[in-house]
Amino acid sequence: MPRYTVHVRGEWLAVPCQDAQLTVGWLGREAVRRYIKNKPDNGGFASVDDARFLVRRCKGLGLLDNEDPLDVALEDNEFVEVVIEGDAMSPDFIPSQPEGVYLYSKYREPEKYIALDGDSLTTEDLVSLGEGHYKIKLTPTAEKRVQKSREVIDRIVEEKTVVYGITTGFGKFARTVIPVSKLEELQFNLVRSHSSGVGKPLIPERCRMLLALRINVLAKGYSGISLETLKQVIEVFNASCLPYVPEKGTVGASGDLAPLSHLALGLIGEGKMWSPKSGWADAKYVLAAHGLKPIVLKPKEGLALINGTQMITSLGCEAVERASAIARQADIVAALTLEVLKGTTKAFDTESHRFCDRVQDAYTLRCCPQVHGVVNDTIAFVKNIITTEINSATDNPMVFASRGETISGGNFHGEYPAKALDYLAIGVHELAAISERRIERLCNPSLSELPAFLVAEGGLNSGFMIAHCTAAALVSENKALCHPSSVDSLSTSAATEDHVSMGGWAARKALRVIEHVEQVLAIELLAACQGIEFLRPLKTTTPLEKVYDLVRSVVRPWIKDRFMAPDIEAAHRLLVEQKVWEVAAPYIEKYRMEHIPESRPVSPTAFSLEFLHKKSSNIPESEDL
Repeated sequence: MPRYTVHVRGEWLAVPCQDAQLTVGWLGREAVRRYIKNKPDNGGFASVDDARFLVRRCKGLGLLDNEDPLDVALEDNEFVEVVIEGDAMSPDFIPSQPEGVYLYSKYREPEKYIALDGDSLTTEDLVSLGEGHYKIKLTPTAEKRVQKSREVIDRIVEEKTVVYGITTGFGKFARTVIPVSKLEELQFNLVRSHSSGVGKPLIPERCRMLLALRINVLAKGYSGISLETLKQVIEVFNASCLPYVPEKGTVGASGDLAPLSHLALGLIGEGKMWSPKSGWADAKYVLAAHGLKPIVLKPKEGLALINGTQMITSLGCEAVERASAIARQADIVAALTLEVLKGTTKAFDTESHRFCDRVQDAYTLRCCPQVHGVVNDTIAFVKNIITTEINSATDNPMVFASRGETISGGNFHGEYPAKALDYLAIGVHELAAISERRIERLCNPSLSELPAFLVAEGGLNSGFMIAHCTAAALVSENKALCHPSSVDSLSTSAATEDHVSMGGWAARKALRVIEHVEQVLAIELLAACQGIEFLRPLKTTTPLEKVYDLVRSVVRPWIKDRFMAPDIEAAHRLLVEQKVWEVAAPYIEKYRMEHIPESRPVSPTAFSLEFLHKKSSNIPESEDL
């Protein structure tokens, strides 16, 4: 028998349907009837017939036609919202973010698995888990470690030993001993009280990363969680049931308590949850729709779920991977600009300017290897720290099964990833700073020998005038965002937790900085391709022509002024999806293999710029830029 979960004025109702040929309108009326039945004042209606309503899907928010049969309009156990005419949208209903709507059509349940052991997760793997490419399973070794760790907790409870967070309160209440009969309630109270974050919820990809990373840390076997509970958490991840986790509220020590508590809140069937099947709904209904039950916490398990740096480091993994992607492509974009401005590659050669009429270019062209190069080194340094952190036990207390004891320490402190991500933001920002100056050179006719703002009939058309202003605005905003958050600390928990990392903000602003870098480079990419239009019929090198063709597949040349924002977004998508790198990389690697001896020391950026700027062998010199 089909069954639907219907949201009416803040209440969720399960509505079975004996006949699938009944209509969407019937479902709406039946849901309103059940809603009225539970209200002493009939919910303000004289009868069901008085109700005028619209019905829409929770996923995607699409309106439904009341006359459509249910078996055509909806899937079994789908989630819908009945909106009463005259009402504002019900305050309990959380519309999907635009990114969430996008994922509805993209998400496909994965068939492949990643086996987690707590020791070998990579930043690339975690991003792939966030994107929904894999399910999770535990290695046999991890399962054994988790079981051994739990035996220590069970013995502590059985022997009524006083141990922080297991038989005592938390923070300032660490010396308050809790009766055995209240130990499970203690864990539920911990999760509920600590779920105090604010702000927008994490998008599905980031919530998947957060959940996957917490599973990886629990798999190390130092947390004391039971194997039964951990497997329930994995089932929730594999069903893509994602709790409502506000992005703000962590100070980065003792771990990321607020966001991880919201994560745990959904696991116990409270708060809100999202899945591709349901959209946002009450967690208990989302779990039930996937055949799952809320987790019942045992002693120490609430603490095991919420104590750690996984918010900082999961966002940090995304930041590192996006930084790596844009840094690679920044070399290609810079090479394209170098061509359009007719710069020289001699600055990138060990015998600089030996046979070159132009002695030197401006720093924004000549010093790309030095500026881009240190960005690559920064990313490598930060990636090493983040990789260590995602495979580290960050609980308190730590459970050492081999010694049969627990130890209270400070592994939950987020200072390592906080400092690293502040450093990442400062480093990667420079790609935008130098790119914006190259955009200036492209747009300024006194510097480029190109039409002002890269457009014909200047004055009638403004061309890239304000696109350059946008780049300048983003670079300026980044200067403020690059102020390190980890230099700040505020005492919390009645001075028990008197030094914190502020790593959550370090991670979030690093991502904002990187997004701005991507957008600035997208503008430079468009400007450089537009510059090529004024140099035809000359051609650049084969790989850069491939990049030009790629850009022109989504953005047409700028003949006269038009709405520019969609063009910038299209170029931004090419960079985010690494399409620019994909078309140029084969040529770069082939040249590297054929021309660069292993003994020759060369900066990756200098190499890329030197190669991409060389004359293509199949283009006559007279036709080459």
